[in-house]
Amino acid sequence: MNQGFKNVFPRSKIWLADSEGNVVFGLGRLRMLEAIERNGSIHAAAKELGMSYRGIWGRIKATEERLGEPLLFRNIGGRSGGGSELTDFAKQLMLQFRKLHQSVVKESDQLFEELIQKIFDDKN
Repeated sequence: MNQGFKNVFPRSKIWLADSEGNVVFGLGRLRMLEAIERNGSIHAAAKELGMSYRGIWGRIKATEERLGEPLLFRNIGGRSGGGSELTDFAKQLMLQFRKLHQSVVKESDQLFEELIQKIFDDKN
């Protein structure tokens, strides 16, 4: 019996890419948008994530350009001093991407059990 195999699990990573292979959206950008939503600004999100403002802004801008849709409303000036809010499109993208990711993880776990784990179970 191979006891060590019980500590092995499948891991899946999924992202959206354009026709040139550039990342459009994935878990990293999802986490960025979640942090912006929680904090109300790119600056605060960058601080929370340990990233630079420029790093987050560059990735968000690239995603907006590749999708042809804005992800953020940028509040400039005013009493709040600025900040950012997610567009409805960004919220829908996040929701649907989470569903896609959960489905991929669930399916890969199931396939692992059927195809890989079975090999070791059959040996016993």
